Amino acid sequence: MDKILCIVGPTASGKTSLSVALAQAFGAEIVSFDSMQVYRGMDIGTAKPTMDERGGIRHHMFDVAEPNESFSVSRYVAMADACVQDILSRGKPVILVGGTGLYVDSLVAGREFAPFPSTGVRERLNERVKAEGIEPIYRELQEIDPEAAAVIHPANTKRVLRALEVYLETGTTISEHNRRSKLQRPKYEPLWIGLDYANRQTLYDRIDLRVEMMFEQGLEQEVRTLLESGIAPDATSMQAIGYKELTQYLAGEGTLAQAKESIQLASRHYAKRQRTWFYRNEKVNWITIPDGADFDDIFYQARRIATTFDN
Repeated sequence: MDKILCIVGPTASGKTSLSVALAQAFGAEIVSFDSMQVYRGMDIGTAKPTMDERGGIRHHMFDVAEPNESFSVSRYVAMADACVQDILSRGKPVILVGGTGLYVDSLVAGREFAPFPSTGVRERLNERVKAEGIEPIYRELQEIDPEAAAVIHPANTKRVLRALEVYLETGTTISEHNRRSKLQRPKYEPLWIGLDYANRQTLYDRIDLRVEMMFEQGLEQEVRTLLESGIAPDATSMQAIGYKELTQYLAGEGTLAQAKESIQLASRHYAKRQRTWFYRNEKVNWITIPDGADFDDIFYQARRIATTFDN
């Protein structure tokens, strides 16, 4: 199995800087696993590294989708895996970095997803929803795939339709597809490095400061530009932290100061969820950063952990 280095941790923990330094040390290329950095035109609010911050290192999986598109984990895995294979074929190491745990776990595991249905299947189901509502379609799912229906809320139209369309297209339930996927052997051999702060408040202060900097860099104008270009406020991309709150502000809900405070709060909550996800992985080698830590100390710790990656 091919080895890949995975750098994980909560937002604002310093993953980008560390990944670039390690990539420079190893001659590696970086593949992002951030579910919102895939969108073009969403740079400031997603903390997408600038060209200077990328340090001359080639980055992959930025700007691969339009903001009016839905972008799924299955699409990410297909595209990111192609990037990884291309990098490895050129004899270069791969570093994965980001904060979307589902994306990196699915990529490393080589998870295969149920195929997307044909346009006709989806259109027919959408027409049924308009004519009948979601309730009878959910009852149909209960009969066809009770296992999936048991974990999907009846009001979650998107997931109900996805589960039913997989069966209509393939003749196999989505539950069975998922079961088969979990039985697969991992595709890559990951070496996990995690970054986190010993003092949780220090991380939260960094998050608050980052949001302040985003506003100084023009986050409000970035959101305005997206909306003026025709991106719908309810688009998946516009549900990202920062974009959702500013969209509401621009629609007349609350003040700019309230929007900023909401973004900071949502970002702190997101960091908590990221911690919960990544700490479940017992293979992560955590670097706990004390207050006042020097970046060189963090880098050398990571460099020692990554020694096997260089072999």
